[in-house]
Amino acid sequence: MPVKSDAGETMAWSESVDTLLANKDGLAAFRTFLKSEFSEENVEFWLACEDFKKTKSSTKITSKAQKIYSDFIQANAPKEINIDFHTKTHISQNISEPTLSCFDDAQRSIYSLMAKDSFPRFLRSEMYKELVKKQQHGNQKRWLPFL
Repeated sequence: MPVKSDAGETMAWSESVDTLLANKDGLAAFRTFLKSEFSEENVEFWLACEDFKKTKSSTKITSKAQKIYSDFIQANAPKEINIDFHTKTHISQNISEPTLSCFDDAQRSIYSLMAKDSFPRFLRSEMYKELVKKQQHGNQKRWLPFL
């Protein structure tokens, strides 16, 4: 996964999970890290919810909601996320008439899990440290071409 961001940008990812998720290269690096930990379904669910909330057509709202439900929420879903029973039950009861906010509680829960658990581990990971080191080294070469 080639990362084209500069050192300042790569280091800025450590400011917050929002900064990381909003940056294309940061998101790609985070996804790769989550895959290595077998927990990429969390960021995939979060991204699916972000896309879902932008949906304008009522028929697309229904079909996208059903896809999110079958991919991430229902029991034994291929990318089942770990959410509490109450939230899962609430979504299951309302999925037949979905609204743009029907996944908000689950998305908040997954976001919190990523922010408090996965994100700090990502920042401590060798992968992130290597990216920062490569970016810093790349910047030195730009300014000191004789190195």
